[in-house]
Amino acid sequence: MSDKVMHVGDADFDAQVLKSNTPVLVDFWAEWCGPCKMIGPLVDELASSYDGKVKVVKVNIDQNPQTPRQYAVRGIPTLMMFKDGKVHSTQVGAVGKAQLTQFVDKAV
Repeated sequence: MSDKVMHVGDADFDAQVLKSNTPVLVDFWAEWCGPCKMIGPLVDELASSYDGKVKVVKVNIDQNPQTPRQYAVRGIPTLMMFKDGKVHSTQVGAVGKAQLTQFVDKAV
């Protein structure tokens, strides 16, 4: 896992995501989720290539049930772009690098 990706939980979600000065890509995932593991390396790559422009965080839905519930996360992986403390866009399911890059570019 990239050192540019931050693990965030229910307790620090507000401070790390909603109050961030830069757009934030949130990856809602779980240890048992195959597609989550599949896109994990892509999320790490994005964290490196958008370093300084986009903050990348992961939320483990099993350890932090409150935040996914608050944002109506029903399937994982769910990726959400947050901008100015609000959800800018949502992507559900594993996608390729090109789609993921487009998804982030729309918010930057």
